[in-house]
Amino acid sequence: MKKTRQKDRDVPGPQSPWDEIAPGLWMGGHYWTDPAGELRPVVVGAEFDLVISLFTRPGHGPDPRVEHLVGELPDAPLTGAQLRTVLRLAGAARRALDSGRRILVRCHSGYNRSGLVVAQCLVEGGLAPAAAIGLVRRGRSPWALYNETFTDYLAAGPEIAALLADLDPASGLDRGPDPEPGTPLCP
Repeated sequence: MKKTRQKDRDVPGPQSPWDEIAPGLWMGGHYWTDPAGELRPVVVGAEFDLVISLFTRPGHGPDPRVEHLVGELPDAPLTGAQLRTVLRLAGAARRALDSGRRILVRCHSGYNRSGLVVAQCLVEGGLAPAAAIGLVRRGRSPWALYNETFTDYLAAGPEIAALLADLDPASGLDRGPDPEPGTPLCP
């Protein structure tokens, strides 16, 4: 089985081009691993009413008649502006879902960036962050949202995470190791 693109991650590639997380809300990537273990490109045509891409590659669609929102994001700690992009795209997905449209949110493999936007869309629909993360993992893969920084963003709320990132852009939500018990928090 092929691994995802980054050699430092021992994560199996997704087993399908995209998966339905909630009725009408799909999550996927630009690549998937077929049953023979070969990495295959995913090309989106007109299967969806709205495609939200957090990673793009020429030739991967969607069809020009399909509404396509692009907000390229790294699979790494995000800036305040990038977190506000997550909120904007999740809001667009939520509005489209509430109006009965079929939505695909995609990134490279369909695990982290797309999981962040899909989970936030579900939170905006009333789910608690932990429930949204669980639904994403059950629907797409146990490997979905393995980026702990992204699950921290969901737990804190991306609005709060954006404010914190604006205050200290280099740190994101990385709190570092917990101090030993009894260690003063302020010198």
